[in-house]
Amino acid sequence: MSSAAATTAEPVMPVEDGDDHKRRGSGRYIVGLALSAGLAGLLYGYDTVSISGAIDFLQEKYALSPALQGLVISSIMIGGVIGAGFSGFLSDKYGRRKILMFGGAFFFVAALWSAFTFSPVTLILARVIGGVGIGLAAALAVTYITESAPTNIRGALTSAYQLLTISGIFLTNVINYFIASSGSHNWGINIGWRWMLGIGAIPAAIFVAALWFSPEFPRFLVQAGRVEEGYKVLERIAGSDKARHDVEEIQAQIKEEREANASFSDLFKPGLRKALLIGIFLAIFNQAIGMNAISYYGPVMFKDMGFGGNTEFLASSMVGGIELVFTVVGMYLIDSAGRKKLMAVGSGLMVLFALGISFAYANNYQLLMLIFVMCFTSAFAFSMGPIPWIMIPELFPTYLRGRATGICTVFLWGTNWAIGQFTPILIDSIGGMGTFLVFAGTNLLCFLGVTTFVPETKDKTLEEIAELWKPKSEQHTGAQLEVVRATADLKQAESDIKAAEAELARARRAKERAIAMKAAAEALVAAQKR
Repeated sequence: MSSAAATTAEPVMPVEDGDDHKRRGSGRYIVGLALSAGLAGLLYGYDTVSISGAIDFLQEKYALSPALQGLVISSIMIGGVIGAGFSGFLSDKYGRRKILMFGGAFFFVAALWSAFTFSPVTLILARVIGGVGIGLAAALAVTYITESAPTNIRGALTSAYQLLTISGIFLTNVINYFIASSGSHNWGINIGWRWMLGIGAIPAAIFVAALWFSPEFPRFLVQAGRVEEGYKVLERIAGSDKARHDVEEIQAQIKEEREANASFSDLFKPGLRKALLIGIFLAIFNQAIGMNAISYYGPVMFKDMGFGGNTEFLASSMVGGIELVFTVVGMYLIDSAGRKKLMAVGSGLMVLFALGISFAYANNYQLLMLIFVMCFTSAFAFSMGPIPWIMIPELFPTYLRGRATGICTVFLWGTNWAIGQFTPILIDSIGGMGTFLVFAGTNLLCFLGVTTFVPETKDKTLEEIAELWKPKSEQHTGAQLEVVRATADLKQAESDIKAAEAELARARRAKERAIAMKAAAEALVAAQKR
């Protein structure tokens, strides 16, 4: 029997009468799941900045050319492209959780290997392996959260990935500063950079341990025929009543996909093809706007501008702190201001701030450059930083979400590789002023693209988002959408009635047990009196 068929055969078992915790669900449980998966962002954030602290020491140790310097940094993105390319297909077959754990294990090994390398070649190989791990984990972490979170808090929980990424960046800037300040410059060249890279094994181990105690995604369990396991996970997330409804909905959706012969090729047909192009656009410009040029080369940029005595690491820590603050601001605004508006405002401001950085570079204004870099970072943190990660999974139907998000993430990692590889070459050839003029241009393109063809998904159900990609002749009218909503509300009401009837029956049984216990106690008292 196929797994799809199995989903319709296995009944959903009722919750036990006395288990009130499971009946109501647990907010702490779903937040715990989001944070466990979101630790993939912490790994990504750690690597982004740990290498930026180490690269100056590595350049002096191995006399790296600008091209080789770029390859040392960008090599992790080569592995990221490989990992992201396979992540969706592997997770559809083996489950999200297992592939996320493999990703963490890859990064753990790579972090330790990086700390004990003795040539640029072996360091590059170690970083490629680490990149495979991050590539596997990055797209799946957001998908895992998106698919597990209740609708009303999905945006906030999905933002946990970006928040942990920025937390990793900030903490690593601080760690780099203390490591660089712990010994002489020669100690940093020979030993210090090894600590910067090797400490990454700690968050990787925490990530794997957290996932060890986390469940598999409920839809995968139901699709694999493990309906009762999927129900129990949903029960802990949203309570038993909602879990019954969600299992029935998942089973109906899987049946509908099977009957419609839904396949991966649907992604390239008119309609969903537009969703894919928008997802790729968001993935590319999440990187092409230039924030990672600052993340990867911030200490080097500040040192070139005259910051010395390890103050370049302190300046980078300040930038990381600003990014963390404005990421929280973005999490607060995303469900009220809307995705599209925040991205438009953020990319527009980044055009201006990139021009400011270019001006400061041209005139060697150290403090002004730091101010504009912090402003650029704050605009990124509430807009093009977190929102593409949130929107990309929202664009696609469930049966394509893992693979489609993986494809988009391949483009994200490919652009990330280009930023890491070519930024030092650009700075060496056209200077910091010319480099940030280029980034001002990419931000302008981002602004035009967002305002022109990226849709707003705020306050839209996944069904309403799916309507956006249908040909106009097949799209539902406003009245038809109301029918769809009303039908969904009716189903929910019927489910609620069934749940209420079950709760009433449970209460009656409890009442009958209490009456029986009272009668028995009264009989015992009467017998004792006699």
